[in-house]
Amino acid sequence: MTPVQQQPERPHSHDQPAVPIGMQVAAAWAWRVGLVLVVSAMLLWLLGQISLLVIPLMVAALFSALLMPVVKWLRRVGVPQGLAVAATLVGLIALVLGGLFLAGRQMVTGIASLSQQAVKGLIQIQDWLTAGPLGLSNDQIDSYLAQALDALQNNSSAILSQALGIGSSFGHFAAGLLLTVFVLIFYLLEGERIWEFLIRFFPRRARPAVDGAGRRGWLSLGNYVRVQILVAAVDAVGIGAGAAIIQVPLALPLGVLVFVGSFIPVVGALVTGAVAVLLALVANGWVNALIMLGIVLLVQQLESHLLQPFVMGRAVSLHPVAVIMAVAAGSTVAGILGALFAVPVLAVANSFIRYIAGRGWDTAPGARDLDGPPSAPPSPAAPEGGQERRTDGPASNARAVPGTQP
Repeated sequence: MTPVQQQPERPHSHDQPAVPIGMQVAAAWAWRVGLVLVVSAMLLWLLGQISLLVIPLMVAALFSALLMPVVKWLRRVGVPQGLAVAATLVGLIALVLGGLFLAGRQMVTGIASLSQQAVKGLIQIQDWLTAGPLGLSNDQIDSYLAQALDALQNNSSAILSQALGIGSSFGHFAAGLLLTVFVLIFYLLEGERIWEFLIRFFPRRARPAVDGAGRRGWLSLGNYVRVQILVAAVDAVGIGAGAAIIQVPLALPLGVLVFVGSFIPVVGALVTGAVAVLLALVANGWVNALIMLGIVLLVQQLESHLLQPFVMGRAVSLHPVAVIMAVAAGSTVAGILGALFAVPVLAVANSFIRYIAGRGWDTAPGARDLDGPPSAPPSPAAPEGGQERRTDGPASNARAVPGTQP
């Protein structure tokens, strides 16, 4: 006879969990995600309270990633470290001041004719208001202008407080600029030693991972800055040259404005393009403004469909959707500065997380000594047959190859 198979006993109701497994998993995720959000909000609030210190550090990091290859090249041709840093900074300051001088000179010479064209444009607008579809009379226009002047006079105290706030902001800007230059000098001089000092705050087992991830993020930051300068230069040359060809006044200052605005992805291109079209409208009429609009759209399409996907995407490995979302989030949290720093911060974080997730320090050809004292200042030149001690801060992505002298 075939033995009768016994049916498994069904668990009693008191053995089953009171909360379903799906709810348990959701709760576990919920409190962890909530904790991360709370800590992130506290960190953002704390950084906002010390923004006068944080912003110069971040700006100095961007300039350091840009200027470090110049310092390294000067070091390779035999220039001492201090002199290489001084020459690089003097060259940068001379370049910036020279560009501002040329743009300001053209603005001074063209502002008189532009003001006359602006007056003519206002007269045309007044004629359109009276003879156009609105059909306003001169008395109505005068009444609206009088109301605007009354509102301006009634809010004079608020305007004065805003002006005082601008003066205070200018003082903060000057202090931040001096702090940025000061920090930049030491980034270029002793970037490697500063990085090694920071690494020693971590446990010994975590130092290789943090060191490799930080250097990989620094490399992404340098790639972003250089590619962004290329993109900004293409935008500035394209829009500025187009404005000069169709005889829009202040073409050089407009190109400088486009160059600066291009460092804010998406938002900067829209604002500077609108300024270019408005300038053409005021100076030369709506036909010239439409032509300027076509030039701006053509340059921006070239940037978005050629430079951003093929150049910027390969440099920082970020999808365009991630860039747009980062800019939107950064501008919501910190305004213009948030939009400016959102993409480089995301690029560094992306490289950092990828390196940690892939355990890149396990496959590195060699490991640096992170347990000894900080490295000494570099010698003028590396000994022949050996390897030069890297002094370019976290931008150095190299490792000491086994068999060579450290």
